[in-house]
Amino acid sequence: MKKDTPIPSDVVNKYVEQMNLEHVGKASIREIKRLVDLVEAETGERYVRMEMGIPGLTPNRLGIEAEKKALDDGVASLYADIDGTASLKKEISRFVKLFMNIDVQARSCIPTVGSMQASFAVFHTVVHMKKEKNSILFLDPGFPVHKQQCRVQGTPYDSFDVYNYRGKRLRDKLESHLSKGNVAAMLYSNPNNPSWICFTETELKIIGELATKYNVVVVEDLAYFAMDFRKDLSVPGQPPYQSSVANYTDLYVLLISSSKSFSYAGQRIGMMVISDALFEKRTEDLRKHFGMEQFGRAIVFGTLYALSAGTAHSPQYALEALLKAANDGTLNFVEEVREYGEKAKIMKKLFTDNGFYIVYDKDEDKPLADGFYFTIAYPGFTGEELIEALVYYGISAISLAITGSERTEGLRACVSLVSREQFPDLEYRLKKFHGHHNGS
Repeated sequence: MKKDTPIPSDVVNKYVEQMNLEHVGKASIREIKRLVDLVEAETGERYVRMEMGIPGLTPNRLGIEAEKKALDDGVASLYADIDGTASLKKEISRFVKLFMNIDVQARSCIPTVGSMQASFAVFHTVVHMKKEKNSILFLDPGFPVHKQQCRVQGTPYDSFDVYNYRGKRLRDKLESHLSKGNVAAMLYSNPNNPSWICFTETELKIIGELATKYNVVVVEDLAYFAMDFRKDLSVPGQPPYQSSVANYTDLYVLLISSSKSFSYAGQRIGMMVISDALFEKRTEDLRKHFGMEQFGRAIVFGTLYALSAGTAHSPQYALEALLKAANDGTLNFVEEVREYGEKAKIMKKLFTDNGFYIVYDKDEDKPLADGFYFTIAYPGFTGEELIEALVYYGISAISLAITGSERTEGLRACVSLVSREQFPDLEYRLKKFHGHHNGS
């Protein structure tokens, strides 16, 4: 490594050795975070931190004040119903109607301990609907912890990088997996973590049609709800709406997070929206496993009851207040998070001006949106090599390899924790890196 890197190489090397990291490029997200924390503490140099996909904006006071009032009113002494407070369920149902144009009864709208609990609950429940359907299919790239959930449960899974099969090509590839007959559910995120691709209506229609044909539940992770900033999705009850497979099949579960769109991550409150048809679906195998044959009852009183008996009481009032304001048109939650897209546009240019290129760059024939994540690579480097090199330049990210991506040369960069005041420093470090490696 060059001696004149922005971060002293001896300090980095010391902590790499101390942490027993054989290869920095193969380190987990949390290990990279720990390494950067240690180097920052000793050197006083602030990293451009792009490894963690966590919110970087201040939450709206509406949620905070509503939660404080709920606590003052004594809800901390009471268990909430497992499937959520009636008033929150009503607002979730309204939200889905007003921002997605999808009709779902309040009964089918269930608050959970973040979207992660919802996906865990769905995986466990769907694989017991039909004994021959025991696996999950991931349309990658995706969030690595979803696969970890399957491993914890002992549930088989398969995956493929969807970027290689965009548009009409998706049909044959997807059918080759679903036709095996063992897939209980498939999951993808839209917009996508880590690539920020967004499925087109053509692709969503293919997914929906094949889900119906093969009786497979679609789990649509909408962690970045309405954050495709190429179109204005902020006006309740007016098109355009958040794109969804729910327009093309009635076998779906929507996972909607409050962490990113509402910047309310710390209270671990998310939404699981089950189609009314799926909620009512009954199978004998569900009855054998849960003692109840209806999917909706099985996931609530079977799986969620066993996991945590519902989510915390007071955050439900915070989420209700935020959703009600959005539904009523008094809170433009999309405008509040538009900063992510604006920062991404600037940061992508800083990278591409200094020899990097964008790995996932198009939705079929349209340029990708600017948003919470983008993907980068540098000629001549694998993703693992690039992480290992950039850490000496005060820049951190994660490898696409751990997300199921086949683009192993790439990194995922998250914009949320990078402040605008760091842009000049980022530009300096990228120029330094490019100067050291251009033509190497």
